[in-house]
Amino acid sequence: MVARGKTAAHSAGAVIASIEFTNFKILRAARIELGPFNLIIGPNGSGKTSVLLALQRLRQFAARPPLYGKAPAPSRAECGLLHFRFGAPFADIEAFLECEPDGSGRSLRIDGPGELPVRWAQLVARLTTLRVVALDQSALARPSPAGAPILLGDDGTNLPAALHRLQREEPETYAHIVAEFRRILPEYRTVGAEAGPDGTRKLVAGIEGESRQLGAEELSQGTLVLLGLLVLTQVRPLPAILCIEEIDRGIHPRLLREIRDLLYRMSYPDGGGTAAQILTTTHSPYLLDLFREQLEEVIVAQKRGSVATFERLSDRADLREAIGNASLGDLWYSGILGGVPGEF
Repeated sequence: MVARGKTAAHSAGAVIASIEFTNFKILRAARIELGPFNLIIGPNGSGKTSVLLALQRLRQFAARPPLYGKAPAPSRAECGLLHFRFGAPFADIEAFLECEPDGSGRSLRIDGPGELPVRWAQLVARLTTLRVVALDQSALARPSPAGAPILLGDDGTNLPAALHRLQREEPETYAHIVAEFRRILPEYRTVGAEAGPDGTRKLVAGIEGESRQLGAEELSQGTLVLLGLLVLTQVRPLPAILCIEEIDRGIHPRLLREIRDLLYRMSYPDGGGTAAQILTTTHSPYLLDLFREQLEEVIVAQKRGSVATFERLSDRADLREAIGNASLGDLWYSGILGGVPGEF
């Protein structure tokens, strides 16, 4: 596990410091504060995915020429507004994104002191690298056609092409991915991409003690997701912000610590390297258990009726004492922490 101070989640390293939501999807009036690493838990329909959608909208509009100056009230009562604040050195810049009722963007306005267009362009260079990823088993296992993009898609598409590029162009990175894959899943001896006669690339893996290669269709969901995460976390340059939906999808509880540590190494790199801000959602009490000593990194999405809000566990003054020797996951599952289905 990466060593860091207790206040690390509120230190430098967060590109997005906070988002305020007004009439955006289920988030009628909510605010979420973000640190370098953010684990968001809560029931279905509580706004977790809406947070990731808001960041996708910001990335989309950041690439376009903005308006400058304070944001007026939404042009129509039914429109929504996203208010973004940023981490240092852009903490004095604010972004206001007006949205349609369906969550699609309308216009982006930027406000702040100094040479705002120049400084905004510097921030945009980071925002446009943002990725929102939801790795899908069928997409990860799918062969890459000839001429396919060489970067891993947001759903895991083109994993064979991405691995083949690393084998050819970045052998050290590829070797590190294979070594990590074998360390976490020692039953495997090799993993990589195999070329077909029609130019396609297929994922293949070798098992210790067996001569034949396994095809992607023979690999489990968790194995494929792990391989996709290794590509995401080891290839440089890293995105400035990486959002992963349901990080525990298909992962055995015994492997969740490894997954957490892969992401920690992105947010808290050794030797002061470039860090990535991480947001990930989960429904796993086993993953939550791993954050017993990092309550400042856990955000609970609460849903009461049609209203959703966010609360960081470290803001609960009584929680440390209430935890005692109990499992954090059990406390959440029982409803003590909030953020469970059926709350009104």
